[in-house]
Amino acid sequence: MKVREMAVPDAFHITPRHLRDARGTFYESFRHDRLAEEIGRPVTVAQVNYSVSRRHTLRGLHGTLLPPGQAKVVCVVRGAVLDIVVDLRVGSPTWGVYEVNELSAESGETLFVAEGLVHGFLALTDDTCVSYLCSTEFVPGTQVDIDPFDPELALPWGLSEAPLMSAKDSSAISVAQARDSGILAGYQECLAHYAALRETAR
Repeated sequence: MKVREMAVPDAFHITPRHLRDARGTFYESFRHDRLAEEIGRPVTVAQVNYSVSRRHTLRGLHGTLLPPGQAKVVCVVRGAVLDIVVDLRVGSPTWGVYEVNELSAESGETLFVAEGLVHGFLALTDDTCVSYLCSTEFVPGTQVDIDPFDPELALPWGLSEAPLMSAKDSSAISVAQARDSGILAGYQECLAHYAALRETAR
C-alpha cells in the first residue's frame, strides 16, 4: 500500500496495491502494522460501521468530542463518493484547510482521519456503501455536527441539485458557533492525545 499525508495534517490517503487476474482483483484495505508504521501511531479498531446512501446524499460534516475522540479509516465498498476532510482543531496552523478526494469501490482507496478532524461525503452513485473502522465505540452525545455549507469553509461539493440530508445535518451549527461553544478539540490537545496513543503502544 502507498500512504501519503494529506493537505490536512494527521489525515492520510491510502492507495492499495491491486493483484489482478482473470477472476478479478484482490487488495489489502487495512493492515494494522503497515499503517501504524506509515502514520507513526497505532490504529485500533473498536467498532465497524456502514452507511448505505442514495445518489446525492450528503453525510457530514461529522467529528467527535475529545475526549473520547474517534479516529476513522474510511473506504467505499460499493459505489463512489466525493469525500472531504477538514481541519477544525482550534489553534491548528492549518485551521480550515481541507482536502477533497473521490473514493470508489473500484479504486479501493482509503482515508485515515485522526481525532479532532471533521469529515463528510457526497454519494455519487445510488446504493453507495461506505465502511468506517472506528478507533472507539460510539458514545451518545459526543458527536460534533458542522454545517457542510458554512461560508467560512466554502467547501467545493459541486452539487448539481439539492442534496439528501438528515434533519440533524441540515440543522448543524456553523464553525463559529462550534468554536465559540467550546466543542471543537484544541490542536495541542489533539497532539497530546496522539502522543499518548503512541506511548501506550510501546
